[in-house]
Amino acid sequence: MSAEEPLFRVVRGTPTAEELAALTGVLTSRSLSTTTPSPPAPSTWARSARPAATAPTPGPNAWRSSGLPR
Repeated sequence: MSAEEPLFRVVRGTPTAEELAALTGVLTSRSLSTTTPSPPAPSTWARSARPAATAPTPGPNAWRSSGLPR
């Protein structure tokens, strides 16, 4: 894309300068939000400190599995 090429063009209507500025801001913020990296996944150590999604099932050795990370 050359420097003279517009980023977008208005096909219908006659927007005011304020409306064009608002549209430019929205398009710029949306393009920036898609390029930001997602936060890293929590480490195994951090996940092990969280409570388990399901309670341990009762039965033999249930006390042992209740302390293990899932």
